[in-house]
Formats: sequence, structure tokens, C-alpha cells
Amino acid sequence: MGGASDLPPGFHFFPSDEELVVHFLRRKASLLPCQPDIVPTVPLNHFDPWELNDKALQAGNQWYFFSHATQSRVTPNGYWSSICADETIESGGCNIGIKKTLVFSIGEPSKGIETNWIMHEYHLLDGRKGSSSSTATSSSKKFHRNQGCSNKESNSWVICRVFDSTFGSQVSLHEEGMELSCLDEVFLSLDDYDEVSLSNN
Repeated sequence: MGGASDLPPGFHFFPSDEELVVHFLRRKASLLPCQPDIVPTVPLNHFDPWELNDKALQAGNQWYFFSHATQSRVTPNGYWSSICADETIESGGCNIGIKKTLVFSIGEPSKGIETNWIMHEYHLLDGRKGSSSSTATSSSKKFHRNQGCSNKESNSWVICRVFDSTFGSQVSLHEEGMELSCLDEVFLSLDDYDEVSLSNN
């Protein structure tokens, strides 16, 4: 199901943290179609990271997928554990999400052997710029009510980026100070992507 072949020839899935939260995770949580609809849903607990081929969307040395949020990140042969403080994702001056960084270890929790597999797990954040937790919760409820989505629904989804750090993680185009090409922007803005058919000729 997954794989870079889901993209039209010449396109490469290379989203920033902000784009993952705004264009994919927020729409998934709001029960709206993702455009383009190329990121599959994968149960995080069912697979070890090296089993993500043909299950998650592969882009270079990274794999992307939606999953249900869970406190237990134990897989058949190991577990994911946090390795640093959460990072806040912003868009337009507002706090919109949180990025958790985790490392995969083989074996039983707290007794495992750490590997080079890293995962960035993105969550929607109930907050606005300069708002207290109570104000943030109120703003979030208003947003999700307008989107026809409850807080419980929005917090049940995460989007994950997994990579083997042995080969190095790809640096975001935005982190390099580069902008999306006009073709990338057109592709991301397509509303009727599912209706586009590519000729085999």
C-alpha cells in the first residue's frame, strides 16, 4: 500500500513539521480527506521499524504513517521510548502541535538494547499563541466543534516519521532555507487529486 510509487513521477514527499500537522494530521483528526491521500494508517504496536516497507509511505530513507495515539509503544520485538523533551510546532504564530522524538530498543521495556531507529511522533496541540492551558483548551474545543470533531477524536490520531539514523535523517527543505517549488505547491493544493488519472501511454 505504501511506498514512494504512490506519488506521481517527479514528485517527492518532503514535508516540514508544520506541513505534517496542518495538511495531514489536522485533516485526519477532523475526519476530512487528506490531499493527496497517500499516507496510510499503520498500527504502531504491530510492526518493528524495519518492517515498515510496503506498509508505510516511503520517501527516501524515511517512512510516514498515521496511527492511533497510545501510551504503550511496545512492538513484537522491542519498544519505542522518548529520548528528549517534546518540541512545539507552530504555524502562523500559533502552537498547533507537539513533536515527540523516540528511539527504538530491542528487548523488554527498560532492559532493551538501543538501536539507530528514530521516530518523530506528531500530536495536535490544544493551544494558541500566548494562551494559558485553560484558554488553550477552550480555543481547541471551539476549533474542533467548528470542524465537527471532538477533542477525543483529535487526540486519538498521530502521524509518525521513522528513519534509521545510521544513514542520516533528511534535512527539511525549510530548514535549509529553501522554498517549495511551484509544482510542489500546486500538487499540495489539488482538491480533486483522487479524480486525477495518469495516462499509461
